Amino acid sequence: MTQRHCILIGAPVDSGQRRPGCLMGPAALRVAGIAETLASLGHQVEDRGDLSPGPPPPDAHHPNPALHALPETMAWQQTLARAGLAALQDGMPIWLGGDHSMSLGTLAASAAHAQAEGRPLFILWLDAHSDFHTLNSTQSGNLHGTPIAYAAGLDCAPLPAFPAPVPPENICLFGIRSVDPAEHASLLAHDITPCDMRVIDEQGITAPLRAFLDRVATAGGHLHVSLDVDFLDPGIAPAVGTTVPGGTSFREAHLVMELLHESGLATAIDLVELNPFLDERGRTAHLMVDLLASLMGRKVFDRPTRAWRGRA
Repeated sequence: MTQRHCILIGAPVDSGQRRPGCLMGPAALRVAGIAETLASLGHQVEDRGDLSPGPPPPDAHHPNPALHALPETMAWQQTLARAGLAALQDGMPIWLGGDHSMSLGTLAASAAHAQAEGRPLFILWLDAHSDFHTLNSTQSGNLHGTPIAYAAGLDCAPLPAFPAPVPPENICLFGIRSVDPAEHASLLAHDITPCDMRVIDEQGITAPLRAFLDRVATAGGHLHVSLDVDFLDPGIAPAVGTTVPGGTSFREAHLVMELLHESGLATAIDLVELNPFLDERGRTAHLMVDLLASLMGRKVFDRPTRAWRGRA
């Protein structure tokens, strides 16, 4: 197994939605043993602590009255983009979230890094939602629903222009099962076809994921992986404010991560939308750490035994 320089960065972002609690996500992942788990797999681990946003930019205004906490989210975007670009020059950033609006910054960092290296950026979006709203189209006003539209180069002003818009064929929305009508129309207009749960039910996890990873490898691309808790079925991962029934099972999710490990393509990963206030004795936080372990090289037969409702 190739040793990686894993850089943990806490992003206690809570401004992209309205249910408090995601700001506790980085602490929960650390308590669940994320650093120790990575080290046990032979990786070098550097924890750069939690970031804090700077002052909101002066142009943080938009005519959509529904938008929630735009100035705070823009401040986070700028902070995360700067920190992410620095981390990518040193190793593999592992972002500890935080709601999914943090990816406005983490994706911008990956795009800027890939552009500087002259390589294309690919995005694997493991989520129940497509997150393809713009600041104009969102009716909820929750900016955790905008990162993919932003990365695709849609108009999300006053957010800073995305460094290098990601072509539709470089975006894989995997496990999608909840899309608003405005998002659906926009996805069709931009030729992005989600790999939704029906595709997975019909074809299985392996075939569509390997087809996407083959494209990344052929292009010599950077791969940014973004794992939302609600990618998982709420029966195994309750600690998220946006649950949608019918998510991936424990075995399916670990298979996704093991396939990613075998590909060796991931260059950055977001762990997002963990709300410890909604968890059950840390089970979701432990599951997210276990999934990261599979991505970083733990095999199915290496998985530790669990005691009933606890850890062995």
